[in-house]
Amino acid sequence: MRHRRVADLMTPNAVTVQRGTLFREIARLLDEYDITAVPVVDDDGRPVGVVSEADLLRRQLSKAGAATAGAIMTSPAVVARPEWSVVEAARTMEHRRVKRLPVVDDTGRLIGVISRSDLVQLFLRRDRAIQEEILEEVLTRTLGVAPSAVTVDVADGTVTLIGALERKSLVPIAVRLCESVDGVIEVIDRLTFEQDDATHDDASHDISHDASHDASHDEAVQDVGVPDGITARSGQPAAEPG
Repeated sequence: MRHRRVADLMTPNAVTVQRGTLFREIARLLDEYDITAVPVVDDDGRPVGVVSEADLLRRQLSKAGAATAGAIMTSPAVVARPEWSVVEAARTMEHRRVKRLPVVDDTGRLIGVISRSDLVQLFLRRDRAIQEEILEEVLTRTLGVAPSAVTVDVADGTVTLIGALERKSLVPIAVRLCESVDGVIEVIDRLTFEQDDATHDDASHDISHDASHDASHDEAVQDVGVPDGITARSGQPAAEPG
């Protein structure tokens, strides 16, 4: 199971301009191709910046300087790699406050563009495709759950899990893995379990820890000769039983 890559969603053969492209030509390209920004590339096809609608508006309001792509672009360009997951691309857009990323190959040359609207397509993914990925990749292959043990219902990106897992500790893991599937908006957990392994392990840990702590405490009292009525702590965590 993996998130889709930038290469899967990017627009190849992106519209580009060069440093000397004039203001009016940039505006025309944005309008003609119904895009909000365009990469600025050098003679080798490597992005050196991006001109967005916001850049054009700022230039129009200021009336200052040359009206070329090189003068008004935002530089350096924030780029993505084709092997990135869509999660990496989305986080980069959010962190750098940009709406699209030029995608470059190993040599730094432009090979496409990925935008927020491309990422939104994930949430338009067919419910059937989401259901199949959860059943085959999450439950069967990753968690080793029999297909008959859990029913997976998907409606408009909302996943409902109904059934019984072998151990309680698997329930939150299954939910988190389902939440990470591309296109999932919400997971409704109606899972039960056959064995409460989490409670058993916690109880065993508490008992062994208390016993070890009491033994360590008694040894510390004897070693330092603490007077009656004063409590001493060894300060070291008790070792877990082998």
